[in-house]
Amino acid sequence: MASQAEAKKYEPEVKLDRSSGQPLHAQISAPIKRAILEGRLLPGTRIENEVSMARRLHVSRPTTRQALQSLVEGGLLLRRRGVGTVVAPHPKRHLMRLPSLHEELMSGGFASTTQIIQYNHRRATEAIAEQLGIAVDDPVIELERLRLRDAVPVAILYNWLPAHVAPPRSRLENHGLYELLREAGMEPASTTQSVGAERPDRREAKLLAISQRDPVLTIERTAFNARGEILEWGFHIYRADLYRYESTVFAQETSH
Repeated sequence: MASQAEAKKYEPEVKLDRSSGQPLHAQISAPIKRAILEGRLLPGTRIENEVSMARRLHVSRPTTRQALQSLVEGGLLLRRRGVGTVVAPHPKRHLMRLPSLHEELMSGGFASTTQIIQYNHRRATEAIAEQLGIAVDDPVIELERLRLRDAVPVAILYNWLPAHVAPPRSRLENHGLYELLREAGMEPASTTQSVGAERPDRREAKLLAISQRDPVLTIERTAFNARGEILEWGFHIYRADLYRYESTVFAQETSH
């Protein structure tokens, strides 16, 4: 007989479509993410372990490990020694509104303008499909923009979106991407992102009006709606002398 602790573990309802082209780990993580973002899984709820999940869903253990690890890295799950994988404490609601760079610049009193460098209709490659949680060859929009602050280049913004989500090119010239997504009823509810630093290549340095020796700040971001579906994947390059990234971090709750 299973122990009471084991009985309380959340087992995600997953219907795997092995012919869809969407990675299996993404199909497994999506309903867990959706349950957390919709508030159906409370902080501290224990999640079925990767061994049990792999056996139940008839997939490999590395697949279920990758599904859970992606949610850990996204701040939605925690791994606790002696306890297992649990739902992480929720961030405060007022921190969840995600501004675009256009909105940040406008709120700071700057004149924000955008140059659309590329707006291409593509078919998703395997790499893009995995990032967006869609099938290979699904239609996507590949977007490249140059953001300027008071006519000075600040950032190069690369974004990939499922074609049915992407705003029209003409509207992106005067509005931020997240602003347009919200306007269309597709509010970004959460993101996972990584911040780094590197040197620009020749083309990037020219667009940003800097030297190739100057460092740039990079942010890779994936945005999700409240159902856990991916709205966009982006890679942004910022001039380090004109942009500062700030975040607020709350201590995790610990068990006593």
